[in-house]
Amino acid sequence: MDISVVIPLLNEQDSLNELHDWIAKVMQSNHFSYEIIFIDDGSTDDSWQAISQLSNDNPQVKGIRFLKNFGKSQALHAGFEIAQGNVIITMDADLQDNPDEIPELYSMIMSDGFDLVSGWKKKRYDSIISKNLPSKLFNWAARRTSGVKLNDFNCGLKAYKNDVVKNIDVNGEMHRYIPVLAKNAGFIKITEKVVQHQARKYGETKFGMDRFVHGFLDLITIWFLSRFGRRPMHLFGALGAIMLIIGFGFSLYLGIDKIFLNPAGRLITQRPQFYIALSTMIIGTQFFVAGFLGEIILRTKPDKKRYSVKEYLNLN
Repeated sequence: MDISVVIPLLNEQDSLNELHDWIAKVMQSNHFSYEIIFIDDGSTDDSWQAISQLSNDNPQVKGIRFLKNFGKSQALHAGFEIAQGNVIITMDADLQDNPDEIPELYSMIMSDGFDLVSGWKKKRYDSIISKNLPSKLFNWAARRTSGVKLNDFNCGLKAYKNDVVKNIDVNGEMHRYIPVLAKNAGFIKITEKVVQHQARKYGETKFGMDRFVHGFLDLITIWFLSRFGRRPMHLFGALGAIMLIIGFGFSLYLGIDKIFLNPAGRLITQRPQFYIALSTMIIGTQFFVAGFLGEIILRTKPDKKRYSVKEYLNLN
């Protein structure tokens, strides 16, 4: 199969038929073999009924329905697990991503040899205050922290080589950082393509300003995981050693001063250096314990499935 189109959605019943027809038209005009995978992330409208009807009319349409809203990352992960195409295209279901971009994205993966191509919505039709400015700040921080030189991490329109999606684990709210996850997994041929952004035609956005707060917190998480995820003791052990050295230094100073330099002076417990030494040695010990716990956790096998599926459609 040439292309798998993975589309996570939440309450997008009005746009699904139009989106499907547009994608199918692009696929047929370019003679691609394809599948369209809709992941209903706990919709409360008639989205699943629309997907069911599309699946009945078109055998290339597949569907996954979650029991409740688990989030975009979990929806993408579920789609990636069953995707069979040589190239996987992700896009949003709100018609703001243009399916006409698919042939060129496919060519950049198959002909130009890229592992991942991320869309860049250079001209946006979103609110400047609520989305554009926070997005620019977020993307700047993501570039500086991750080392992946992309202008638009948040763009839902991306293309992946099949091997990429099969070797990354998208969880939490890490869908924003899939390029970083791919880089950490060893896929370094990452680029971006300017894509057309369209104004929302139906419904309303599911994301508010809080997504940027969550995004920055996730950025800190992924920075830590990329630097120390496989060796937490390197970070916590270093911090613990620094704290213990400081504490030991103050303790040595207090001991020498009390025994040799000023034996008749104040009690050690009456001096502020004593409490600095005590606090830093306790903190240092806690850092070491955190490092050991991290190393132990790494040696366990976590359950990667973080969602519950209610129904499947047309999966063979």
